[in-house]
Amino acid sequence: MDIEALDLFNQKSEILKALAHPIRLCIVQGLMEEEGRNVTTIKNCLNTPQSTISQHLTKLKAAGIIEGKRNGTEINYYVKNEDAKNVINSILK
Repeated sequence: MDIEALDLFNQKSEILKALAHPIRLCIVQGLMEEEGRNVTTIKNCLNTPQSTISQHLTKLKAAGIIEGKRNGTEINYYVKNEDAKNVINSILK
């Protein structure tokens, strides 16, 4: 296996690792259905504490799966990674 292929596999596995949690799967699926949700909207949808949601959002942002855009005092989140969208579509649709 050459270095380019190994790098590609490493990138793809990082996406899979980031998605490998039920709450993170749910967050990404929800953002695909309705982009621009904020932490409060996500929290209410999942019935999970805001601190927990924030931790999962941080992991998803670090993996390059989502991005947050400031809108006044809140941050709205969007899925920006097509590979993550494809994973969600293939396993949940």
